[in-house]
Amino acid sequence: MRSMATTILGRRIGTVLKEELRSKGEWCDSFMAAAFRAIAERIPLANLVVEVRDARIPLSSECEILRNYPLPQKQIIALNKMDLAGASNVKAWVEYFSERNCISCGVNAHNKEDIRQLLSLIQCQVRELKRDDQCDNNYTATVMLIGIPNVGKSAITNALHQVGRINAAEKGKLKHATVSPEPRDTKDIRSFKIGSHPNIYVLDTPAILSPKVPNAAVLSKLILTGAVEDCLVRRKEVAQYFLAIHNSSDQYKKWAKLYMKDNGRSFLNGTTEQLTSSKLLMKYKSQTPTDHTQDCIVQDVRRILFETISSLEGDIKCEDEMLALIDRQFNALQEAFHISVECEEDAHDKVAGKLLNLFRTGRIGHYILDHFPGKIQ
Repeated sequence: MRSMATTILGRRIGTVLKEELRSKGEWCDSFMAAAFRAIAERIPLANLVVEVRDARIPLSSECEILRNYPLPQKQIIALNKMDLAGASNVKAWVEYFSERNCISCGVNAHNKEDIRQLLSLIQCQVRELKRDDQCDNNYTATVMLIGIPNVGKSAITNALHQVGRINAAEKGKLKHATVSPEPRDTKDIRSFKIGSHPNIYVLDTPAILSPKVPNAAVLSKLILTGAVEDCLVRRKEVAQYFLAIHNSSDQYKKWAKLYMKDNGRSFLNGTTEQLTSSKLLMKYKSQTPTDHTQDCIVQDVRRILFETISSLEGDIKCEDEMLALIDRQFNALQEAFHISVECEEDAHDKVAGKLLNLFRTGRIGHYILDHFPGKIQ
């Protein structure tokens, strides 16, 4: 259950972001407005729409354009980044959408088996359309991929294109959609073949947001997952929001046995390793202190988060207690990330950047930020 302190921090970030967007007019710029119109014109021409959402925010990452324009007969919701959300969590959301007569599936764009299953689902829906089409000869279907920024549309497009052509035994140089960790990188609508007999083409479209700025709660989730750029809100505040979510969850309990120290012995994943001073020296010489993605540093981050939460004596539901805990965690993580203490504000900003990177790449657990409608957050 989401604590009140977490909800307050999320709304605070969302409110600040909303005010910044309104004052600077950077929410839906002229490029995105043009992309919005181009996609709206092509939706009625598509045989099938695949809406790509972020599996961590299955509701908040909805592409609102699909509410307001006539859709083709078939639609699939692809919950991408399921490796960051957890298979069991995504399965529950697939069941939720199924109960509402929506076809959906979980997918990791970098997992070929997931892509094959998504391609099979697309082909199944296209075959149903083909049976309904009396002009059956040389049937060609167009599949349009739609989504908000940074949900992985282009990565899915490339994977479908590669797997589909290999399955169809087609040769020739593959063309690729541009994939970038930065939001709004796709600029044009491009077509890629993903199947033969019948021929299926997928359209990779630019990412679009709702013309209207969403509420503060949704905005906070969009910036935390990277759908909205960090530059409009201080990274430390976004990282504080993540830590509040983490501290309110049971994720840290999974790390209880990750590190246990007893009489100079270090226990890692159930195996014992005697660390002498010479071994420690060799171990640290092989590390790059500035690289926060190293396993040893990630393990330290997990240990720190476990220790700080499990040793808390106050009420984590209280905003002051939560903020005090987060402050302790920032100071401890500063040491784990080997960040200089010369300027605390700059140091905490660096801690925030590294921590958010680990969250967004799934190195510190699985998280679902949305809750089923009707449940207490």
